[in-house]
Amino acid sequence: MPIVSYTVLSLLLAISLYALHKLRSMHIMLYDVRDQAHHDQAGLFRQLEALQGLYIELDLRHSLPPTRGWAASPDFLLEVARHARTLRQATVLECSSGVSTLVLARCMQLNGGGKVYSLEHDVHFAAQTRAQLRRHGLQDFATVIDAPLTPYDLDGLSWPWYDLAQLPALPSFDLLVIDGPPQATRAQARYPAGPLLFPRLTAGAAVYLDDAARPDEQAILRRWRQEFPKLAHSSPGCEKGCAVLRFS
Repeated sequence: MPIVSYTVLSLLLAISLYALHKLRSMHIMLYDVRDQAHHDQAGLFRQLEALQGLYIELDLRHSLPPTRGWAASPDFLLEVARHARTLRQATVLECSSGVSTLVLARCMQLNGGGKVYSLEHDVHFAAQTRAQLRRHGLQDFATVIDAPLTPYDLDGLSWPWYDLAQLPALPSFDLLVIDGPPQATRAQARYPAGPLLFPRLTAGAAVYLDDAARPDEQAILRRWRQEFPKLAHSSPGCEKGCAVLRFS
């Protein structure tokens, strides 16, 4: 057989092998897309279930603001609400206001008493939350505190965190919900909640940390566990991650 024929056959074989390789890669990619679509659909369904559960358990008369993007997800809100409903005459503190403020205030109303204090560094968001509280008739059960980010010196480092000057001098809190400051503030932006607020919690109080699946929050949790060895930690399966801390 002429040398040219061998060259042509080798070239055709190489092209065929390359085509098979690309076809296999496309096949695998299509399976990945299918699996991701199924995962996304399952996640969306879970959030719709949680949102429906929230409306039913809280018997809300008006719609909640959107629970996508920066807002807490429905599954996290439902976890927090179910715990808050077990409390009586509770004092609740949260870092960052929003949908969670409405949910917690409604829990206090259904419980027959209690008060939510929400630290908010953004005056625009603070005004929005106050307007939503009035819309739902919950203004007596929650106070949004203007708390601009101010530097705190912790372990020789400067941390921009909520100004506590306007926070009432209450003896302790029964529930702490942490969903701020934003991650862009600095690395481990939510760490100061530990040294600044954990000592003000009642015995048996719970701490709920949103976005706990992020590397930053995982690093914060490790630091908190080192600094507060009596912390018990559990992780309900929430969309963005949820860490529940209790002092054992």
